[in-house]
Amino acid sequence: MKIIVSTDRAAIERLLARRTRDGRSLERRVRRIVDLVRTGGDRALVQLAKEFDRTSGSIEVSRDEMRAAAKHVDLATRRALRASARNIERVARRQIPKGWKFQVGPGVSIEQRVEPLARVGCYVPGGRYPLASTLLMTAVPARVAGVREIIAVCPRPEPIVMAAGLQAGVTKLFRVGGAHAIAALAYGTENIPRVDKIVGPGNRFVATAKNLVARDCAIDFTAGPTEIVIVAASGKPSWIAADLIAQAEHDPDARAILITWNRVFAERVAREVSRQMIAIIVTHSSNEAIALANRIAPEHLVVDRELVTKKSLIAGTVFVGDYSAQAAGDYATGSNHVLPTAGAARFRGGLSAADFVRTMSIQRITRAGLSRLAPTILSLARAEGLKAHAKSIEVRLR
Repeated sequence: MKIIVSTDRAAIERLLARRTRDGRSLERRVRRIVDLVRTGGDRALVQLAKEFDRTSGSIEVSRDEMRAAAKHVDLATRRALRASARNIERVARRQIPKGWKFQVGPGVSIEQRVEPLARVGCYVPGGRYPLASTLLMTAVPARVAGVREIIAVCPRPEPIVMAAGLQAGVTKLFRVGGAHAIAALAYGTENIPRVDKIVGPGNRFVATAKNLVARDCAIDFTAGPTEIVIVAASGKPSWIAADLIAQAEHDPDARAILITWNRVFAERVAREVSRQMIAIIVTHSSNEAIALANRIAPEHLVVDRELVTKKSLIAGTVFVGDYSAQAAGDYATGSNHVLPTAGAARFRGGLSAADFVRTMSIQRITRAGLSRLAPTILSLARAEGLKAHAKSIEVRLR
């Protein structure tokens, strides 16, 4: 347990430094895997699945297998999956951009049309824990957005993951993971169809593979180790500690930080988490605490109720008040738990139904409308030296 005073700049910098491991070496290894699947298709994919995932038999999980496995999930858990999916769906329906039509001026109208992606791939980690909730968080918004084909991949899909797949409306489920699964989704194989977008968190192999294929296939974002920052000067130390420990449970590299301007409170929380890899930073003021939290731009931010109404905050998601436990967002509130990490909250929020649609503009111009626009068009086209642009307007108005 570390308690760091904000004046110790060196310690703060070490704590906040983005951790990277074997960056170039890892990218070379992942690139080789991606290239093998891209050129070798199912043959390469199956071999890599045997090597890395210890998969035997068919990589596709049949519908019958999913249904049979789901029957082994206890009734309370199946009900919980339904309740979680229902709340995710309710929130997702509000996230879809709306189509509209607007008349810019006489004879000039613009329409925004919103269309679902045709096919998406949902990555579900299969490491330390069977993350059925992640399948719900990725597949349910896609279904709500109108995506026709939802392809899920997971290296070791446990019965609860299969039950979640049925609940979420997954079209196909494949027993593959890692960089080779990402490559299969991005480029397609004989059995796994190529998708328009890949979403979902994964380990550093998955994140690196998503970055590599992003030029050919859209991705949501690359998620690193999970993060929580709590900004508070009061409250129940045991509750604060519980949230920090819960997030640290995900991954040995998880980042869990309390920022407070109350030294006595910091020490009380420290006693509750003395055996955990958790950091506490003591600042001079609430303003300094918020500024430091915004610099981190964490995946999860927990704040006092008063602070959130007065400050500008930067985070993937924000929890306000004593009872707004971060774990509630992981499972039940309906807000998505697939969130940006490593400072990416500076420029985007978490996964939403809006990630599964594309918007396009439709422009309609009458002759009278073009005549009104012509002075603007011709002046700018000539100023840029694009004579053919100007001529394409003039020829219409002669």
